[in-house]
Amino acid sequence: MSNTLHFSWIDYSLFGATISINLIIGIYYGCFGTKQSTPEEYLYGGKKMKALPIGMSLTASYASGIIILGVPTEMYLYGTQYIMCLIAIILFTMALIYIYLPVYYKLQLPSTYEYLKLRFDPNVQKLASFLYVLSTVLQMPIIVYVPALVLNQVTGLNIYIISLLLCIVCIFYTTLGGLKGVVLSDTIQIVILLLTISIIVVIGTYTSGGIATIWNNAYSGERLEFFNMSMDPTVRQTFWGAVVGMIFMLIGTLGLNPSTIQRFLSLPTYRDVKISALTFALTNSFSKIITAWIGLILFTKYMDCDPLTAGKIQRADQLLPYYLLDVGNCPGLSGLFVAGVCGTAFSALSTGMNTLSLTVYEDFIKSRLPDTTSREFINKILKGIVLISGTLSFAFIFFIDKLGGVLQMSVSFQGITFGPLVGITTMGMLIPKVNRHGAFWGGIVSMVLTGIVIFGSQVYVLMGRVERAFKPLSTRQCDFNVTYAYIPCHLFGLDTVPIIFQISYYFHTLIGVLITIIAGVLITLITRKKDDPVVDRDLLSPLVHYFVSTEDVRQETVVSL
Repeated sequence: MSNTLHFSWIDYSLFGATISINLIIGIYYGCFGTKQSTPEEYLYGGKKMKALPIGMSLTASYASGIIILGVPTEMYLYGTQYIMCLIAIILFTMALIYIYLPVYYKLQLPSTYEYLKLRFDPNVQKLASFLYVLSTVLQMPIIVYVPALVLNQVTGLNIYIISLLLCIVCIFYTTLGGLKGVVLSDTIQIVILLLTISIIVVIGTYTSGGIATIWNNAYSGERLEFFNMSMDPTVRQTFWGAVVGMIFMLIGTLGLNPSTIQRFLSLPTYRDVKISALTFALTNSFSKIITAWIGLILFTKYMDCDPLTAGKIQRADQLLPYYLLDVGNCPGLSGLFVAGVCGTAFSALSTGMNTLSLTVYEDFIKSRLPDTTSREFINKILKGIVLISGTLSFAFIFFIDKLGGVLQMSVSFQGITFGPLVGITTMGMLIPKVNRHGAFWGGIVSMVLTGIVIFGSQVYVLMGRVERAFKPLSTRQCDFNVTYAYIPCHLFGLDTVPIIFQISYYFHTLIGVLITIIAGVLITLITRKKDDPVVDRDLLSPLVHYFVSTEDVRQETVVSL
């Protein structure tokens, strides 16, 4: 077996055909069809979207290459504790349907953060919009990097050239296609990807000796772990991190993300919103289960000859594409898989670009334009923002390449921004007493302190002072002389690194939320005045309507629908 495995001509053909779908969809919606000629058509699909495609689109946006490559790697290196996030998905979906979405859907605001302007003041809105823009700018390069990493593995092309090409394709069909193009492309791509990885599961399970063999090997290799109830926050994977920490990650990543709200607001009824949310929960749970099982298949295949230790691959995130090329008993499967990874990356990237254009326009540009501005000119502004954001995504690839695993990197960066965002919005919907000073400064304090924790931990990783070691890996049956490697799963460098920088990345968003709420409530207590404005009932979640007095809320509708 050669050190580098590449695509066959069948793989190239299927990959090219699948990726071409994105371009065709963008050309169709941009040049034919409705042509997305107004901001309403471009951003909301004319309020005529269907529930199931929206749910599938949400799954495609979330189940990007970060999840498809990151989860199997997580299982392979650290064990199965991560899969307890299925509980978090259920709880998150319930919170989304009954706490957050009723408020957004009733108000029907053009920008998610317009809510914070109504609930608090314009300064809080601009802070939230800034945090979202920052999170998108930090996240999009990771989304691009994942498929570029895979394509580098299977084609040998330079990773930066691949990243540039991917950004160009995504900018093209997002700029032309608008929300309709994005949703249709998302639906097609996630169906292809889920079918492909399902085939991988069937073939991998069969060639590995069956379910019992895979399970027994995972047990003997110390991979099976579901209820690690340790309260130590420095332990990388625990039940509390995979469930409690993951709930707040999901609320930030999806529940309060403008791209998610934008999709839900494109639906005609709240019943459709619930169907979409449940569709997302089911398809996302399915993707988690099968990608987790693929991780155990990988372990069975390489339990005695780890390709990472043996130098066959440079990064652990290359394990799955390497496996597909290594097994090689299903021509074209590698091409479909890589196309699926690229497709979901396009989905997540186009979602970010599309919604970023909405947020930047509504919260930073719209108020500065004259009332006579034409819809065509506004559309050009929206598409210009897409172009700029795609260019930034490529530029930051050069920094992402120096950091750690894509799943951990992605979640860590989200903690800086989504922690304050979830905290501010949750206070606004569930705590009527919190005022604008508490919301604004609570978010600022959280962003600064959480940023110190996350960037500090990344600095120590770059310095080589902190490294989360793997569960047992071995090269004892490789066809060359490599020393057997058993690496216990703990942190290296504990004696030299402050404990705050050793906290598991699962808790970063939760830390941001708690800091925001605690600081926000305390600052409110200090700054609250008797003449503070009464909160409108429509700005509070229905869950708290029964617990507040008429003195604390105003009954009139704040927005004329």
